[in-house]
Amino acid sequence: MSPLATVATCNLDQWALDFDGNLARIKQSIVEAKSRGATYRMGPELEVTGYGCEDHFLEQDTFLHSWQSLGEIIDSDLTDGILCDIGMPVMHKSVRYNCRVIILNRKILLIRPKMFLADDGNYRESRWFTAWGKGFSVEDFTLPDIITQVNKQVTCPIGVGIVECRDTSIGCETCEELWTPDSPNIQMLLDGVEIIGNGSGSHFELRKLQTRMDLIRGATAKAGGVYLYANQQGCDGGRLNFDGGCLIAVNGHVVAQGSQFSLRDVEVIIATVDLDDVRSYRAAVSSRGQQASRTPSVPRVQADIVIANQNWQSIPSAPLSTLKLLSGEEEIAYGPACWLWDFLRRSGAGGFFVPLSGGADSTAVVAIVGCMCQLVVRAIRAGESHVLEDVRRVCGNGDDNYTPHDAAELASRILHTCYMGTTNSSVVTRTRAKKVAGEIGGYHLDASIDAMVSAVVSVFTALVNKSPRFLSQGGTIGEDIALQNIQARLRMVFSYLLAQLLPWVRGRRGFLLVLATANVDEGLRGYMTKYDCSSGDLNPIGSISKEDLKRFLTWASPNLGYPSLSEVVAAPPTAELRPMGDASGATEHSQLDEEDMGMTYAELGWFGRLRKVARCGPVSMFQKLVHAWSHISPAEVAVKVKRFFTFYSINRHKQTTVTPSVHCESYSPEDNRFDLRPFLYNTRWPRQFRTIDALVDETKKAE
Repeated sequence: MSPLATVATCNLDQWALDFDGNLARIKQSIVEAKSRGATYRMGPELEVTGYGCEDHFLEQDTFLHSWQSLGEIIDSDLTDGILCDIGMPVMHKSVRYNCRVIILNRKILLIRPKMFLADDGNYRESRWFTAWGKGFSVEDFTLPDIITQVNKQVTCPIGVGIVECRDTSIGCETCEELWTPDSPNIQMLLDGVEIIGNGSGSHFELRKLQTRMDLIRGATAKAGGVYLYANQQGCDGGRLNFDGGCLIAVNGHVVAQGSQFSLRDVEVIIATVDLDDVRSYRAAVSSRGQQASRTPSVPRVQADIVIANQNWQSIPSAPLSTLKLLSGEEEIAYGPACWLWDFLRRSGAGGFFVPLSGGADSTAVVAIVGCMCQLVVRAIRAGESHVLEDVRRVCGNGDDNYTPHDAAELASRILHTCYMGTTNSSVVTRTRAKKVAGEIGGYHLDASIDAMVSAVVSVFTALVNKSPRFLSQGGTIGEDIALQNIQARLRMVFSYLLAQLLPWVRGRRGFLLVLATANVDEGLRGYMTKYDCSSGDLNPIGSISKEDLKRFLTWASPNLGYPSLSEVVAAPPTAELRPMGDASGATEHSQLDEEDMGMTYAELGWFGRLRKVARCGPVSMFQKLVHAWSHISPAEVAVKVKRFFTFYSINRHKQTTVTPSVHCESYSPEDNRFDLRPFLYNTRWPRQFRTIDALVDETKKAE
């Protein structure tokens, strides 16, 4: 009879330093795995602490509370009859390690440190941890008294080894190790390991899931085996949004897949796998056998457990015929929506405030909040009681029996918007803002801030005895920009006043979180006023390109049920900060973003990806774009590249104060941790631009 093993992995919505909450979610996942017949449970990376503790990993308290949590798990029947793989930090010989802790029957079998740390992009793991540098080896680890007092165990092995069960072998990896060229799973699979578990803290990025899946399937397609992937999900306290996506693969085929975005705190998936399928798959490949016979043996730790059963009536999990892969537009809808919900429910705020201009960016923000409300209502209807509890706490109306009957009704309590018009605003955008807010269900206001603008300008005039004018009225470019900026900055000031007092106006307690509305391309080019509506508490679109946002709005109009979004997409982007060409305000504004910037949003996407993803300076960017943009001359390409780098460097300082945004885009210029650059440049770029000019001259001579 075939040995059939039932194994479990999970997505957990952990929160940095929420030791009690994290422990409860870990316990729930183990209980559910056991109740569904699993004999092996895999959890996410650093699930005990939450992945995003950052410099709190430097504190001894973090290690103390981690062992307290693990002690509580061991001092119960949770690990009886099930092999549990739990992620937490461990200090060994005064060195901090990012570890997996393998537990069975209330005993720690192995502490497995991470061999390769993630240090690129958003990751800074070597700031807090050291990679295990002793290869495939184990040594003794003295357990803290917290554990010894519970189970009388004094020591356990620490290092990179294999858990040898009575009927199979199990190994584990941690997140980044899967992504490395020489992954640890290669040697372990060749040395007979049949089941690999990977506990990850892999954050969301647009279109990243496919790459992750390819790596997981590829790990077992060549060498055969079972691969379990666990991940965190949601916002655990910072800019990163973890997108779940737990799965189980066998011999290169996915047999179980969890959700990518969900409001569930705990999601456990299981699969029943035939270990004979693994053995047969491997034995059929001669070259694999030749390599396996020469592979050095990895240290073994014995586990007194039978992972598989011999019940011939059990049915192995079949490969999934279709994998769930969301489009980019769906990821923009659901990813930031889940991040916002976690932030809202955990921050103590009573909702969101959005300065709604009727343009694409602010409309995308409120559409994402609308999507969040839809996900919340859907989760409540699916029986997620913790979501309903969170809703009642957020809404703060004192009604313990409140249940939203639809997403629009929930949005009327959570989403607050205001159109802040001036004499430079058009009737068209005012009308669009009202329509969008109405379709989503938000509490909408319409204000004129001309009195505020006039008051500030009057104070300035009284102070210096000069009155600034717009360029079209005979003023200088400096006067023009200053008059635009004061409108924009007053909107930010008024937004915070409304965010603080609207709950009071509506007879509720608490405060609102202000959502900023600048996209990644505006941040890259610096086409935004410092401390305007690009400023706020959070920004759900700050790492999303304008082109992606337009595609999202086109998708969201029919799929989220907000028809007026299509009108927003069709309208030309405008700041509406200068006097209109049409004084009546009945038509679209004559001030257009792309004309102001001197470049299109599509071109900004090219510049952004080449600058960050392809690591191009001005010269290499010019060389690549000469070929990519063959429809224009090299001289024109040079002008565009130089214009971009000039404005990018002039405005880079704005990124030092940019509102925290959920990370979505691979070319985000976010200065806090993802894109580390100076903010004082020689904006003339003399050497670089001279080199570009020389290359242009060469092309002219070649012609």
